[in-house]
Amino acid sequence: MNLQGKRGNRALEKLYENKDVANPIVGYDFDKDGNLRGFGRMFQGIKSQYFYKPAGGKEFELYFTNNWDDNFNIQSFSYNPSNPDEAYVVTNLDSDKARIILYDFKKKEKIKEVFGNKDFDVSGIGLSRKRNYEVDYFNYEGEKDEIIPVSATFKKIYDNLSKEFKGYQFGLTGKTDDESKYLVYVTSDRLVGKYYIYDAATGKTTFLYDLMPQLKEGDMAIMKPISFKSRDGKTIHGYITLPKAALEGKKVPLVVNPHGGPQGIRDSWGFNPETQLFASRGYATLQVNFRISGGYGKEFLRAGFKQIGRKLMDDIEDGVAYAIAQGWVDKTKTAIYGGSHGGYATLMGLVKTPDLYTCGVDYVGVSNIETFFASFPEYWKPYKEMVKQIWYDLDNPEEAKIAKEVSPVYQLDKIRKPLLVVQGANDPRVNINESDQIVKALRAKGFNVPYVVKYNEGHGFQREDNRIEFYKTMLGFFAQYLK
Repeated sequence: MNLQGKRGNRALEKLYENKDVANPIVGYDFDKDGNLRGFGRMFQGIKSQYFYKPAGGKEFELYFTNNWDDNFNIQSFSYNPSNPDEAYVVTNLDSDKARIILYDFKKKEKIKEVFGNKDFDVSGIGLSRKRNYEVDYFNYEGEKDEIIPVSATFKKIYDNLSKEFKGYQFGLTGKTDDESKYLVYVTSDRLVGKYYIYDAATGKTTFLYDLMPQLKEGDMAIMKPISFKSRDGKTIHGYITLPKAALEGKKVPLVVNPHGGPQGIRDSWGFNPETQLFASRGYATLQVNFRISGGYGKEFLRAGFKQIGRKLMDDIEDGVAYAIAQGWVDKTKTAIYGGSHGGYATLMGLVKTPDLYTCGVDYVGVSNIETFFASFPEYWKPYKEMVKQIWYDLDNPEEAKIAKEVSPVYQLDKIRKPLLVVQGANDPRVNINESDQIVKALRAKGFNVPYVVKYNEGHGFQREDNRIEFYKTMLGFFAQYLK
């Protein structure tokens, strides 16, 4: 961070400048008074380092050098008047699941365990500035977002809101300085979101704003959390959005929607415009948090390393089998659609299990791991060694062989089902060559591939007119093969 010069009557002071561009800063930690206390950075592409300046110190000291997937992140300083170097930290350095500890940066030791969950990574903590930084709550994402109230004051607030918004998910997005009023966001799988003001003195809420009042909850589809065992015994979580016909006992067409990333990303419960769009056309949508997804601990994350295109696909297939076994979907009408890694998974699904899917939509997806690596943008190059750990190391002959086997462009003979390809011409992450080469190769074999390219888009369409055209095209494609 390089802050110099003047703005108005306030001078800007340089707090820290990173001159080592090969090891970029990933985050800064400030205290309530705006003092820079610490920062994290990538190191050698596969490690993370944390630097901290103790109270009264003059220089930042190196505290940790860890693997890139080890977490040690300050959530908040405790503001203990007797120890300014005491902080609440989310960490998994010595555990599988991320949990919250109280840490003494002066002594460089853990003071105590504060909160953890045996099944999911813990993500946050809420403190009360008015009540001398008393802990109000912890939160984590399980099947849904969970808030664990701690202080007596917040328990009362939580109980009141839980009664008011039973069956909904709510969170506090702001509060007045005196903590007399809170801004509450209320949502669900069928509600985009509403804002309310909560009065702590009266316990009453006042409605403020509905984000999309034209959408009626009764018209929306439900999203059900699911879990199942993979073929090698892992517990896999996910979600299925079911149109009304499925709830009435009819078997409906299914859209399988693998998420992007893939590492550290996960699908979540809540209002999802895409799955609602598909449900409005009578399709269920399956979202599987396959191994390598975030939020389920280090072991689950690492179980997906070097398994892209292999065991990740197994987990998706096992999710489809689970949905079929529940009687929700018509196994003869299953599409697969995703963006980025999800686009790659679409192509690999048509390659690996050609009889499972009726059709596929590849949206800005990778088709050739070798050319994908070769086209990394400059801002990704510091992370290249990390990507080798997650995907495959092409400098290792054995892994290079696997990478070629799981590159769809080399498995064209196995693609027999209808395919729609969609790409932004200015995509810096998944270069247009990834889509061009798979389309060109398939067309050279006489395989008809509709191909949508937008020359004013990048990694995913942002412009409304392009997005509308994309969804119209995709829905028409699904209507042709799923009805």
